[in-house]
Amino acid sequence: MTQTPSVKTQQMQVGGMDCGSCAAKIEAGVQKIPGVAHISVSVATERLSVTYDPKQVSEQEIRDRVISLGFTIISPEAHDHNHNHDHDHSHHHGSGEFNLKQELIPVLGVVVLLVLGIVFEQPLHHTPYSIAEYAVFIPAYLISGSTVLKAAGRNILRGQVFDENFLMTIATVGAIAIHQLPEAVAVMLFFRIGELFQEYAVGRSRRSIKSVLEVRPDTANLKLNGTLKAVSPEIVNVGDIIIVKPGEKIPLDGEILEGYSQIDTSALTGESVPRTVKVGEVVLAGMINQTGVLTVQVTKPFGESSIAKILDLVENATSKKAETEKFITQFARYYTPVVVVLSLAVALLPPLFIPSATHTEWVYRALILLVISCPCGLVISIPLGYFGGIGGAAKRGILVKGSIFLDILTAVKTVVFDKTGTLTKGVFKVAKIVTQNNFSELELLKIAAQTESHSSHPIAESIREAYGQPIDDADVTNYEEIAGYGIRATVNNQVVLAGNDRLLHRENIDHDTCNVEGTVVHLAVEGRYAGYILIADEIKDDAVKAIQDLKAVGVEHTVMLTGDNGIVAKSIAEQLGVDSYKAELLPEGKVEAIEALLSRSGNSKVAFVGDGINDTPVIARADIGMAMGGLGSDAAIETADVVIMTDAPSKVAEAIQVAKKTRQIVVQNIVLAMGIKGLFIGLGVIGIATLWEAVFADVGVALLAIFNATRVLK
Repeated sequence: MTQTPSVKTQQMQVGGMDCGSCAAKIEAGVQKIPGVAHISVSVATERLSVTYDPKQVSEQEIRDRVISLGFTIISPEAHDHNHNHDHDHSHHHGSGEFNLKQELIPVLGVVVLLVLGIVFEQPLHHTPYSIAEYAVFIPAYLISGSTVLKAAGRNILRGQVFDENFLMTIATVGAIAIHQLPEAVAVMLFFRIGELFQEYAVGRSRRSIKSVLEVRPDTANLKLNGTLKAVSPEIVNVGDIIIVKPGEKIPLDGEILEGYSQIDTSALTGESVPRTVKVGEVVLAGMINQTGVLTVQVTKPFGESSIAKILDLVENATSKKAETEKFITQFARYYTPVVVVLSLAVALLPPLFIPSATHTEWVYRALILLVISCPCGLVISIPLGYFGGIGGAAKRGILVKGSIFLDILTAVKTVVFDKTGTLTKGVFKVAKIVTQNNFSELELLKIAAQTESHSSHPIAESIREAYGQPIDDADVTNYEEIAGYGIRATVNNQVVLAGNDRLLHRENIDHDTCNVEGTVVHLAVEGRYAGYILIADEIKDDAVKAIQDLKAVGVEHTVMLTGDNGIVAKSIAEQLGVDSYKAELLPEGKVEAIEALLSRSGNSKVAFVGDGINDTPVIARADIGMAMGGLGSDAAIETADVVIMTDAPSKVAEAIQVAKKTRQIVVQNIVLAMGIKGLFIGLGVIGIATLWEAVFADVGVALLAIFNATRVLK
């Protein structure tokens, strides 16, 4: 969300979000506060993100509102200690770990009482005033429903009437009033059992994200005056030296000063094959050192490290909600009151207009509607489905910044790739030097290296690496990068041009070599053509498979865009099997190409896959921007909607596959819940369904939807 200087975004850890409507309740309550611009709540991460105007409302007022709704605000310190707090909320909402065994004890007690009551119902019923019957069923009812009854009363006093606690209270009190005691106990009992399974499912979802977040390093071995001291990574400064022993997590981003080892990158990239690292290479926080001892110089503070940004993305991914999630939240707000009004009409109107209708019979039918109307399963299963998709993608080394982007991925029919660093390795090496006009190969290479001395482009780096000699900056003046063409600089008082064939034509340099297959840097000195340097770049190992996989997941059109020359582009495109390509594009040309594709896309979506650094404008313009090789690249993590933490283009199809599976499960849950609830509402109204069947249907729908949602995590 775009923010003005007067707007502030605050995140809070909330305790007690274990039930289906918890997030919706908090969002509705906080949204009403004047000055609150936007609020997003995730049950899965127990996190609230609120954007507000500090001039109109304070952070404390927002906290107070959350607390008034029956939840707690967990301090960062407490959250770090497993959220070990007590607070008053229904369904045993605790911020600690869910204890299934402890919760089952009262449930089993109620089951025993209910079975005894049903077996001996006749003799119990025939005691004076049914005292024995009430003596068995009412304690069972109070044990199973005490938290629901307390929450309903508390919420009514706060003006929050239409929630699941109110529905269950009215339904069961009504059942007791018409002397349906076993049904009243059963409704509360099975509602509680459903809540237990729901809390278990939410806990499982939270454990899944904790497993992703376990890559967070706990300590760093800081080298101080020849001794090692175990400290928190947050207090280590840039330039400090740390030692990473075999088996330890690398705590911060840095460059290896000493050592040789294999590192496990699977926690960050999803790749199971260890990578070998040596002196001079960069390692990232969260990787695991496997064999040798590494001496690392820290290059970024922990807060700016790749792992810190990735953890933040994973934890906050649920804040950018899909339209389906928003719809379900809104639907639940109106659905419950509508069904309550409908149930009142069913209870009151038929006895007035149908001569044979009795109040007891139609009140009973109305109670069935109330039980069926509880939206818990639907409200929790949809966000759980999306959260599972985001968590499942993260395990595969794909960071999706929000459920909204999962939805967009399902509609992608056109995928556009940048070439260099995306489909090709981007590791350039000088393959050939061709000279003209009496320049020697060494002389041409030296001039090229000096001219490219200030460029960070991989081609420039390959030329400097091939030259291998130190370059005196004083020899190079008037350095100028000409976007899409190359470089102009004064080298030893001579004007040198280094770039593509278009640069030579632009500057009217006479030359007889235009079409060279490969990546070429042409050079001209003082207006005279000096020759060219051929740079080799290889296609990535899985690039061909990536294009094939995209076709398999339903992508209709694949495109390659490049600033390279047409001959190179054609050769690469034919090897890969892409549908079309555009070559010799300036940066703005790539944007224009994307614009053209977007204008023809209709309802389908266009994805752009680039390296996230020089393709930022195109990534931002596409329907969904994906950054390849983004691990360690600030630009990629900041700009892209999806960050692929490896250099593998095949992950693009995998991301679409995860998104489609997530969407499929979400749709299944909506159809399942709506269909079964609609069926039983109809059966209840016409008198076929009983309260027993209604509660089984409601709990069954909730459990099916929740367990179906957790499939995405696999």
